[in-house]
Amino acid sequence: MTISEKSAYLKGLMEGLKLDTDKAEGKLIAAMVELLGDISKKLTDVEDTTIAISDELDEIEEDLDAIEDYILDEDDEDDYDDEDDYEDDFDDEEDEDSEEGFDFGDEDTTVYEVQCACGEVIDFDEETLESGSIVCPNCGELLEFTTEDVEEE
Repeated sequence: MTISEKSAYLKGLMEGLKLDTDKAEGKLIAAMVELLGDISKKLTDVEDTTIAISDELDEIEEDLDAIEDYILDEDDEDDYDDEDDYEDDFDDEEDEDSEEGFDFGDEDTTVYEVQCACGEVIDFDEETLESGSIVCPNCGELLEFTTEDVEEE
């Protein structure tokens, strides 16, 4: 039995009892039954609205899924021939953030970092990297390095 049906049943019971609605008890019971009827109507309206909203949300979700599939398929076709190319792009990004160098957004300016045995951290640019060495400003030791790892990337 639905709430509306139960409310109607209670109203029928009240009318079947032939309560005197002029007395306090009769007025109270009649008001309660009327209130239950109003609540059941509002609840039915809320349930109907909820179902309609749920149906609309389902349609919107389906539309968004279709749009997402369309966009992702288009991006995949344009940018990547296979998954290996896609994964290689992320591998390159991880290499840029390693200790060998930091990219600050400007492709022409890459700053590299090396730590001397004395503990001093020294930043330098590609020109210094190409020269193959740098002198530690803290202890004066000559630090030599090669660019073989960088060139492989």
